[in-house]
Amino acid sequence: MMAQPLSSAIDTAFKSNIVPDQEYLLQGSVLDKVVEVLLHRLRGLCDNVDSGPEPFQDHEMCFTIRTTPTPLNLRVRRALDHQEMPWQLRYIGQPEYGDKMRPTIIRSSIDIGCSATVVEFLTELGCRMEFEYIARGYMFRKGRMKITVSKVFKMNQNKSQESMEPLSESYLVELSVLAPRGQDAIAEDMRSFAEQLRPLVNLDKVDFKRLVHGPP
Repeated sequence: MMAQPLSSAIDTAFKSNIVPDQEYLLQGSVLDKVVEVLLHRLRGLCDNVDSGPEPFQDHEMCFTIRTTPTPLNLRVRRALDHQEMPWQLRYIGQPEYGDKMRPTIIRSSIDIGCSATVVEFLTELGCRMEFEYIARGYMFRKGRMKITVSKVFKMNQNKSQESMEPLSESYLVELSVLAPRGQDAIAEDMRSFAEQLRPLVNLDKVDFKRLVHGPP
């Protein structure tokens, strides 16, 4: 039997809805002074109770390339605390907020492992880096759900980690699931889990356009 070409196999996989190309997302924030209380609550609710949360320190760069009708957004992330790990190239589509009854944001998301030359490759393609930052915090797991609690730091000119400046006096909290299309029941599970974290943090659908431009 003739082997199926790789491009054809990938196309078939997407059409069969077996590729996790969609992200369900809720976001919120918690002040520095109460983040330990939230971490304690997550230790009790999540799967990695015995081993504890997984610490991480990532450097993320956000690129855009001008396309029609909307720019294409790409993100490159590398683990500063695990230099041996491959870099990650990620495509993120425009968020779908839907009606008010939809529990989460839904957006297209595709992750690809790559080498450190990916930044040079994107630059040669004509991509422009819009901004970069360091995210340092903890990751928890609850079934298919991933929960991150991270402090966001601004990159300085010499890119020294010793003199990083925090962007705010709070931590970013994200609850997300990567899944194939059409599994909207996941969003209800996420809403139920988010309710267990109130009133410490309010995880919700964040419309960043409204934050920047205000209500219509």
